[in-house]
Amino acid sequence: MCGQAKHITLALLLCLLTASASSAQKPADSTSPKVTGNVVTLADGYTFEADQVWKQGDETWYRKGNITQRVPQEVKSIKPIVEQAKPAPAASAETVAVKTAAPAPPTIWIYLNGGARVRVDEVTETADGAWYRRENLSMFLDRERIARIEREQPVAATAAAGKNAWREGGWTSGNDRIDHLIKLNAARFGVDPYLVFCVIEQESQFKTFARSHKGAQGLMQLMPGTARRLGVRRAYDPAENIMGGTRYLKELMTMFGGRVDLVLASYNAGEGAVMKYGRNVPPYRETRDYVKKISKRYGIDGRKPQEDNDVPVPQR
Repeated sequence: MCGQAKHITLALLLCLLTASASSAQKPADSTSPKVTGNVVTLADGYTFEADQVWKQGDETWYRKGNITQRVPQEVKSIKPIVEQAKPAPAASAETVAVKTAAPAPPTIWIYLNGGARVRVDEVTETADGAWYRRENLSMFLDRERIARIEREQPVAATAAAGKNAWREGGWTSGNDRIDHLIKLNAARFGVDPYLVFCVIEQESQFKTFARSHKGAQGLMQLMPGTARRLGVRRAYDPAENIMGGTRYLKELMTMFGGRVDLVLASYNAGEGAVMKYGRNVPPYRETRDYVKKISKRYGIDGRKPQEDNDVPVPQR
């Protein structure tokens, strides 16, 4: 009996050792593929990538970076983006891996009717217009305002390029002289040239001889009395008009301590209206829409009325 027990014990030990050796020779189980994003295909065939996609009621929403947005039309399909397996390192020690920078995305320009254009990071076209993203700003442009959208081959970015590169080179009126006058007067009066650009685009769409039904004249739509006070004798001369309009923006910046929303409200409705309502954006629909549109394009949040009674009380 003892001899049989010893044989059985030895057999069990051999089985255990054999199983251990076999498991050691087997490669470790590979983990499941990692999903890094999603490819969204719309009903019209347009596709774009997003970090995350989810359903909210009958609507589809997506997130890309810091931007969360509703998908503007019917979604055809959503496919995951799976992280590719890393290749095994080369066996030869003499092989040197050369790191190459990821290709830069194409430069996207939205050309507006009237000749102006704006550079954006990403654009999604729909039947009604186009959603575009510029840094952390997401905005919709109506189809009637868009002349065309072009994508240029990327150029190498310089180390000095940063946030200011957008404000310096991410816009153009389509007219070199107008662009030069904007930058010249912005530097002269210490005003952001991109703010001047946004005001002109909203006021006159860069039409030199624009005239409103209220009598505002020229590129920045100066009223005759305001133009005279600012030293503008020829309102339809771009050099004089942009000089006067930029000087007026500087005066308003000083008056309201750099509050861009109050500066824009004053440019539209007059500084008297802003002072009347306790240094707040007046409750005029035209003025609030004006402030909201330019503020979003400029990259700040304009004051948004939340309730029907969200109206500042006039100061006596």
